Amino acid sequence: MEDVILVSAQLVLPGHPLHLQRKYLHLRSGVLLAISDTPLSVDNALYVESPNLKVSWGWFDLRAYFPDPGFEQKETLMSGRRAAAAGGFTEVALLPNTQPVVDDKDTLRYLQSDNPHELVQLHPIAAVTKKAEGKEFSEMIDLHRHGALAFSDGLHPIQDSDLVLKTLLYLQPFNGLLIQRPEDTHITRFGIMNEGTTAVLLGLKGMPALAEHLMIQRDLALLEYAGGRIHFSCISSAQSVELIRQAKARGLAVTADVAAPYLLFDETALHNFDTVFKLNPPLRTAEDRAALWQGLRDGTLDAIVSDHQPHEIEAKQLELDLAAFGMSSIETVFAMSTMESKLPTELVIEKLSVTPRKIVGISLPPFEVNQAANLTIFDDSMEWTFEKSRSLSPAHPLLGQRLKGKVLGVVNNQKMEWFL
Repeated sequence: MEDVILVSAQLVLPGHPLHLQRKYLHLRSGVLLAISDTPLSVDNALYVESPNLKVSWGWFDLRAYFPDPGFEQKETLMSGRRAAAAGGFTEVALLPNTQPVVDDKDTLRYLQSDNPHELVQLHPIAAVTKKAEGKEFSEMIDLHRHGALAFSDGLHPIQDSDLVLKTLLYLQPFNGLLIQRPEDTHITRFGIMNEGTTAVLLGLKGMPALAEHLMIQRDLALLEYAGGRIHFSCISSAQSVELIRQAKARGLAVTADVAAPYLLFDETALHNFDTVFKLNPPLRTAEDRAALWQGLRDGTLDAIVSDHQPHEIEAKQLELDLAAFGMSSIETVFAMSTMESKLPTELVIEKLSVTPRKIVGISLPPFEVNQAANLTIFDDSMEWTFEKSRSLSPAHPLLGQRLKGKVLGVVNNQKMEWFL
């Protein structure tokens, strides 16, 4: 269907003159042809109507893992794109932990190669160190010139203080961004879940939040000393939120995100030893979860990410101590972020569309007549059942459950896909 009419859709475009206004939109082959105050009539068009129909800039996921090449049994670029689109994402930043690792321009080009032809655009994050081993620097300037979005060792937090210090210095000439998931892995070694009462009751080895706090304190001290920019990904504890809040108050160039599953679940999800909830960082306490919500409300946490880490059934259907860390989550980020109504929808959308682009220096897409559109269409009050995942991974915590907040379609790169 080339022509689509969005009927009386509320525009959720923070900072745009039309923000929160209701309009009738005419799209043809992904191009925005009309923005109208009155109903539109177009022959043979698909009319999209919903009680709380809303439109925003296409959502941007700052942290996802599509482990292709190398681990295609977990997720391919094609299946990852399908899952991302169903989750409302038109752009996705990919972790570098493929095989080979994204530490040279050939692997970078592989991840970028289909972007001209695809709705969902992939932005590779390049590794700071070769093979993401934390030993020898990759060619970061060359990778930047060939389109690396930012730099991180991804699933492997950088443990060496000197490497972090030199990376902050090395990236400054081109205003490059270091992304770090804060964890002192010496402290969390052999851990399975959050250290605390629940871990003791279940007889499981804990992963203390201290490991996260120490790494944030160290990296903030290095940032204050060396300058540059750092982004902390997957913040999980109340004290981490407070450390970042204080650093921002001191004027440090630090940003941070929280992954959507940590907004909906806490450590008690592991009571039944369900390996789907074995995550790193681990799900923490109800008090930590409340602090994450507050961090989003007051701007300490800048973005919501999926932290999509898909695994094949053989990696998850094991004893808890043997199962892999991570879950499939990219398709239900919006529902996870809105089901409990802790934040107004417009603030959630800002954390999914505006601030992620701001963090990595990408301009917001145009929202103008006769311009190619980059949009996510959704209904924040619609209830639906998550019946089938488009990801290759079965490790999703919400499969078969009734959810609130549904993505209805995505538009980008002169392509459209609908989930009506």
